[in-house]
Amino acid sequence: MIAEPIERRTTSRVLNATIDVLHWDDALHRINFWSHNRESSYVCLCNAHSVVTACQDPAFAQALEQADMTAPDGAPVAWMLRKLGYSGQSRINGPDLMWKYCAQAALRDESIYLYGGAPATLELLKVKLAQAFPTLKVAGTHSPPYRQLTVEEDAQVVADINASGAGTVWVSLGCPKQELWMAAHKGKVNAAMVGVGAAFDFHAGTMRRAPYWMQARGLEWLHRLASEPRRLWRRYLLTNTLFIVGAARQLTSNRRKR
Repeated sequence: MIAEPIERRTTSRVLNATIDVLHWDDALHRINFWSHNRESSYVCLCNAHSVVTACQDPAFAQALEQADMTAPDGAPVAWMLRKLGYSGQSRINGPDLMWKYCAQAALRDESIYLYGGAPATLELLKVKLAQAFPTLKVAGTHSPPYRQLTVEEDAQVVADINASGAGTVWVSLGCPKQELWMAAHKGKVNAAMVGVGAAFDFHAGTMRRAPYWMQARGLEWLHRLASEPRRLWRRYLLTNTLFIVGAARQLTSNRRKR
């Protein structure tokens, strides 16, 4: 089946990040198009932490700017797009994007590759995917070490991914590591790379995701903070505050320009 061409991007600035204005069908179709054509491309899913980090880290900001799609993952980012005039903008989150895409890939006889996560998490994830989508082809997996790969090791990983024939590479390394990894491998990996954060752990069952009522109300960050307070308190409390301040300034500036 030939993937239909994708439409021209519509984007808007949220703080210092360029975010795509799109809905679920658009996001899934774009990834399918790149996968079908084996285009070396990458997708970033941006929450409040991402856009604040883009204001502080030039390398990370460049990685977002060079992405082929930057979807509004966090509820605050989707809310900002709606406040900027794009009514109805949905939150396009990593775990659901991965699950929806795998369901479609299974029907298309399309293979995927899983990069990131602990070895045990990957094994559990493969079992969960096989149970949910029996015809889905997982062409390969790789759990990289915490240290930086050598040039030779990295070249081997790229060769393995390309030889697998996978159309998409789902990358679960956490922010900002996964965005920097994808940016560094654009033009090397012949597939669409999608950074999905903690999606591997959620789907494998090694980490509990927030209940749906919290997700629907934009409170998934609060659930994660309560689950890992020592690791995430600075990320959520500090960066959420900076996001609110930055968003208020941006909206005030936009009103003055009208």
